[in-house]
Amino acid sequence: MTAPQSDESRDALSSLALHRWSDRAVVAIAITALASGFGQFGVVAALGDVSTQLGHVAAGGTIADKVGLSGTSLGIGLAIIRLASLGSLPLIGIADRLGRRRVILVVTIVGLALTVVAAASPGYWWFVAIFAFGRPLLSATNALAEVMAAEETSSRDRAAAVAFIAAGYGVGAGLSAIVHSLASGALGFRGIFALAILPLALVFSVRGWIQEPSRFMVAEAAADHPMPVLGAIGPRYRKRVLVLAVIAFALSIITGPANSFLFLCAQDVVHQSGYVTALMVAAAGAVGLVGLLCGRWLADRIGRRPTSTVAMVAIGLSGALAYSGSRPALVAGYILGVLSGSLLAPAVGSLLTELFPTSVRASATGWWVTAGVLGAVGGLVVFGAVADVGNRFAAAADITFLPATAAAALFWLLPETRGREPESLWPEEARRP
Repeated sequence: MTAPQSDESRDALSSLALHRWSDRAVVAIAITALASGFGQFGVVAALGDVSTQLGHVAAGGTIADKVGLSGTSLGIGLAIIRLASLGSLPLIGIADRLGRRRVILVVTIVGLALTVVAAASPGYWWFVAIFAFGRPLLSATNALAEVMAAEETSSRDRAAAVAFIAAGYGVGAGLSAIVHSLASGALGFRGIFALAILPLALVFSVRGWIQEPSRFMVAEAAADHPMPVLGAIGPRYRKRVLVLAVIAFALSIITGPANSFLFLCAQDVVHQSGYVTALMVAAAGAVGLVGLLCGRWLADRIGRRPTSTVAMVAIGLSGALAYSGSRPALVAGYILGVLSGSLLAPAVGSLLTELFPTSVRASATGWWVTAGVLGAVGGLVVFGAVADVGNRFAAAADITFLPATAAAALFWLLPETRGREPESLWPEEARRP
């Protein structure tokens, strides 16, 4: 049952300039997420081409012979890129002081510009280094997009707005994968990354639509508003941050390698045709949209915690299926993984914004991102090393993914926030002028 809203929280809510999930202000934020998805997912979609063009393919049965670089080299390179995302924590935290709009525009534009620069990489480790500089900026874009969408809406539209942002990112990532699958022969990885100039131009053109959330402006006007330093979180909120960090760490142990190696596996291990991969991505996009709609409904009707728990377990199982060794399993695992991730996104995105007051919300989200980065780094290194030992991905997936799913139970250590406004969860914000 949803707890009643206090008079103070209702008055505070009525004074805010909130939007529906489909309003232009939220659409503009979704466009930045789309641009970020295209830029970030390029390294995953084009990993096979990066490996073969910057490595050395030889006649043999090892992973290095098949794809040009060893699983360890690929895992370490991807881990470095993921580890660079730790730089997003201070960027996200700065948004609690300087404003969401200013920071999201800067990090998105500069991050996409660096993605374009990565197209000129002369070698694999140059590619890793250049892309690593842009990764924290685009990671900050993703986190701030969810924060802004949630702050711009009421509880009626919040899960839908978060789902919309996730859909935007998914469309951008899907476009990157489809373009690579259909045109990698003509464009190569350099052409794919050079295309990031198009979403860069799109973000620049809609920058005027992006607004500063009124919730942030109210919190900023408070005399006791703290200045965040590297994502500083007060003692009052640290237990929740710790629980969320452990969940994010375990979740990314799965999603880091599951997402990063999949297209390389499809292209160079099971030798799936490019048009089949494109159809797989398109089908996953349609399924992902259904998943977002269902995830929104489940998060609003059943609750954030049960939806997140079931979805996280499903992500681990679908990842293991995708790498089990056959083409049908890879297609089915990928599509089910997208469905599971889409179910998770509205629930987790809403939970993250509702568990913390506006003054530290971005910083708390930054710690979620940071823990996810560390989990992905660990998962990538372990996955790559195990794959090298047995020269196959199936064992690596089972050893890496399945134990991490147990962390889904930790969602039940957090309070359920379904149907609640931040102003009722944090009444001190309702009293601010």
